Amino acid sequence: MVHAHLGSTQTSVVRLRQCNSCFTPRMRAAVARRAFRVSNAASTSAKQAVQDDQVELGKTGIKVNSLAIGAWQWGDKSFWGYDTYGGYGEDEIRKAYQGIVDSGLNFVDTAEVYGFGKSEKYLGDFQGKTNTSVKIATKFAPVPWRFTSDAPVKALKGSLDRLNQKSVDLYQIHWPGFPVINSWANDAFCQGLIKCHQQGLAKAVGVSNYSVNRLQRANGIMKDSGVPLASDQVQFSLLYRKHEKEGLLAKAKELGVSVIAYSPLAQGLLTGKYTAGGSKPGGPRTAIFSDDKLEKLQPLVGLMKDIGSGHGGKTPAQVAINWVMCQGAIPIVGSKSYEHAQSAAGALGWRLSPDQISALDAASDSLQIAVGLPFENW
Repeated sequence: MVHAHLGSTQTSVVRLRQCNSCFTPRMRAAVARRAFRVSNAASTSAKQAVQDDQVELGKTGIKVNSLAIGAWQWGDKSFWGYDTYGGYGEDEIRKAYQGIVDSGLNFVDTAEVYGFGKSEKYLGDFQGKTNTSVKIATKFAPVPWRFTSDAPVKALKGSLDRLNQKSVDLYQIHWPGFPVINSWANDAFCQGLIKCHQQGLAKAVGVSNYSVNRLQRANGIMKDSGVPLASDQVQFSLLYRKHEKEGLLAKAKELGVSVIAYSPLAQGLLTGKYTAGGSKPGGPRTAIFSDDKLEKLQPLVGLMKDIGSGHGGKTPAQVAINWVMCQGAIPIVGSKSYEHAQSAAGALGWRLSPDQISALDAASDSLQIAVGLPFENW
């Protein structure tokens, strides 16, 4: 229906231009108004489709979009090159937030370590200045000097100050404690999440980068307290299917825990924008985009293009994101511009067919070239 509306809009505009001399001013105004109404209806319909594409976080009763927008780039200089080599700054991420709102998206993932607090601060400022709101997920960093159940509570209060919020929708442990240094405090951190929930600071709580064994232990601690574990955020994409193959996705489903997938585009490898011999992203990401990797990816990218064309011209990135959703996970899509947010929204409101999922599974099975992070194995 959306495509029919868009077609009508384009036809009206073309006819208006071609026959402009044939129309009276009143006729031209009437056609222009109709084109605007049709275009606006199509936009409203697309936004509604995004808003309607929702899932529950674990067993918490909290509904969010089937994908989240990631705010790691908001203020991060070291990896993403904020305000330096990355070619974007505060103006771009302000527009990215507006793109989130305009497209009907309602779930943003941030963390206290992103931009050393700037990401949270920007998110809070943007909401306040636009009088809008989204569901917020943020994270506790178990750095070596934190090791008690009070640490998550204190850290969350700091996050809430930056976000200018009384509570967040989801509060997560960002990674397990460091081996030897404070890994023995992981149970205490879980107890800290429980305190955050009981004190009304977090509506739901979760973990991140937890293996199957750690997930089960954390879930047991939560279950004993009567506070459900909502989620486990892990790396997951067509190029990094470790957690699918090792049973984490299946175990999470069994426990009623949502899997939130970061890097669903493998840091950009699955966007289809980069080719061997072409330009590469700057900073630390440059090393990811070797010509050898990009050459190996071309058959998969070609398949994603073919599949996307059958869904009204969806991009390879949108196909890759949709594949993650079809595995039962909630992908986190980074956004540092208005266009990025709008493109992410285009992955919602439709789903790949079983045959298309199988084809992507087969094509990616031998292409597990994304690199995992060390704390996945802590």
